[in-house]
Amino acid sequence: MDKTLNFLVAEDNSDDVFFLEQAFKKAGITSRLNAVRDGLEALAYLKGEGLYVDRAVHPYPDILLLDLNMPGMNGFEVLEWIRQDSVHRRFIIHVLSASSRDADIQRAYDLGANSYIIKPGRLDDLLTFVAALDRWHRFTSFPGRGD
Repeated sequence: MDKTLNFLVAEDNSDDVFFLEQAFKKAGITSRLNAVRDGLEALAYLKGEGLYVDRAVHPYPDILLLDLNMPGMNGFEVLEWIRQDSVHRRFIIHVLSASSRDADIQRAYDLGANSYIIKPGRLDDLLTFVAALDRWHRFTSFPGRGD
């Protein structure tokens, strides 16, 4: 299947974003990966506000990779907002967190995460993860876009 996807990663650690970008390149993934630094930027991106108004430059994402521990608005708050918003509530959200705490995992699912992934600690594991994620979503049907 030749389907270009738009991934949005909400991650405040620039090193994690860099390694994710490198894994996408190394895996030969042609999907687009855009990044925001916190929950407030993630919501602005989804709503197409401010810096993200131009959908040609900032296309509406198919999938959100969401860190939990971010300044300002954290990942739990983002999840809660998205799931309560009538336009975005069906949006695909994969929590990608360093936390392996059962309480965090349970809370993320309770708030409507589609999956919870503990960040791979090794580059080859990250490469395997992004390749599998991309392949899986090439066969996924997505709900209506929020734009």
